[in-house]
Amino acid sequence: MTWTAYRLVFKLKSPMHIGCGKVGNVQRTRPYVTGRVFWGALTMRLTRDGTDGSATDSTQYESYGNKVHEQLAYTYFYPAIKSNGDYPIEWFWKNESLFRRYFLSSYNSTALVYPQQAADEGLLHEVEFISPRTLDKGEQVYLVGYVFEKESCRVNWKDACQKLQMGGERGYGWGMVEIVEIKPLENQDLFNGQAVSIENEDRVIIQAERVLAHTSSTNLVASGEIEPLVGREWRSKESTNRYAGQYVSFCDLCWIPGSTVAQKSDFAIGKFGIWHLSQ
Repeated sequence: MTWTAYRLVFKLKSPMHIGCGKVGNVQRTRPYVTGRVFWGALTMRLTRDGTDGSATDSTQYESYGNKVHEQLAYTYFYPAIKSNGDYPIEWFWKNESLFRRYFLSSYNSTALVYPQQAADEGLLHEVEFISPRTLDKGEQVYLVGYVFEKESCRVNWKDACQKLQMGGERGYGWGMVEIVEIKPLENQDLFNGQAVSIENEDRVIIQAERVLAHTSSTNLVASGEIEPLVGREWRSKESTNRYAGQYVSFCDLCWIPGSTVAQKSDFAIGKFGIWHLSQ
């Protein structure tokens, strides 16, 4: 079984919030798009297109989501600025304070008590987001990542990518993207030379010195931060916590993107774009 690799470039058209926990009244955002977020957006679009928008049960989304797991592999997506006809990625770990100054902003809001025409006490909150334009020069921001397609793939993911909305606060119009490139790779270089893809029939293998996705800490010695990777799901078949977003699933204890390994290593891409040390 062979894989075909594609580079995807999305134009960010509105603020994007990728949840990263809460500090005080601030809902933080990650400075990149996780594989779970991309998988969720793609699964939602495939399901709604495949059911003419009539999907009302989590099992329908689960069916399409499993097809994505089985027939595609994908990376995380990182902000980039167009330069000389290409899309060089802006890595947040090179200078995090400068990256935040250029790419991240926040929005403040609160609930209102309408009879009193006043703010509802204790409900002021601030939501961070990746800005669709840089905060210094107003340059357009893009998101760059990769999708690997199995030779026998029957998932119509390319059409689905034409109308994706990713991340949180989507009811306010956040997370709107426009696909500007789905291009087959001409070589094995990924992420501006930060990683290389290796031919493998069973799984997609990435060779890198720095992990560019959440990476399982099992048997991996690295330098960086570790966090438990969890996500909220809709599992209508469960007896409790069965409504959208109520079920909390634990993926793994992972090194965060940007962590470095002692020497160049091979990693297999698993579900939700999570990397695992290849044995």
